[in-house]
Amino acid sequence: MSESLTPQPSAPQPVPEANSYVPPKWRTEPRFPDGPAPDPAGSHHERRIRSFQPRRSRVTTGQGEALKRLWGTWGLDIDGRSVIDLDEMFGGLPVVLEIGFGMGEATAQMAAADPSTGILAADVHTPGQGNLLALAERGGMTNVRVANGDAIILLREMLPPDSLAGLRVYFPDPWPKARHHKRRLIQPEFLDLAATRLAPGAVLHCATDWEPYAEQMLEVLTAHPLFENTQADGGYAPRPEFRPLTRFEGQGLDKGHVVHDLLFARRGHASPNE
Repeated sequence: MSESLTPQPSAPQPVPEANSYVPPKWRTEPRFPDGPAPDPAGSHHERRIRSFQPRRSRVTTGQGEALKRLWGTWGLDIDGRSVIDLDEMFGGLPVVLEIGFGMGEATAQMAAADPSTGILAADVHTPGQGNLLALAERGGMTNVRVANGDAIILLREMLPPDSLAGLRVYFPDPWPKARHHKRRLIQPEFLDLAATRLAPGAVLHCATDWEPYAEQMLEVLTAHPLFENTQADGGYAPRPEFRPLTRFEGQGLDKGHVVHDLLFARRGHASPNE
């Protein structure tokens, strides 16, 4: 008797759960086992619209060696699980938070020029993290710490109220398309949070070469009740001498871009402990 040619039913395939989440490979496999974690906050914090775009570019040998050698001493993952003791971390220095430092050249220059101020520099770009660590080591700058992960979680979960002597946001992603404007960092909700972590009188310093974003920054900062423009005319500020002219900025200036600095001081009295 010949074998039946009728197709046989295949085994049923498992159906994934409706709410299952499979993180991208780059979030789960560490490139440097003793260095920055791929996704330090994991899934124990709510998933929200990110104001940054993780970049996966090549880490040079020097950057990789710096990550392996220095991360345990000068690096920290933003995991949102504990509050940082900034006095212990920086030996009692006043601390400025820098959100987004690129390759770290400007951060290193500012740290070298002002060793009496600690700089907590936050970014998600692994080559930049390694480069800044290498620059700090080469220059003997012990007033720099590199934070890996989402700066919102750092501000909200890991820094005490009124603990920052300043906040720097230089050349954040402008998200130029209208549908992406909600991803811009400088928004009223961000300012609400930042105001609770800045000490009274501490300055939020923003810089951008994207004119529409500069206009939005000026608008939302001027409207916020807990920030006051340091410029008497209520406009943009000249570039302070302490903010270095970066290579990126110089390229923009060569193309005719106009860079705007905004310096707004935190108003009011110390906020109650949260």
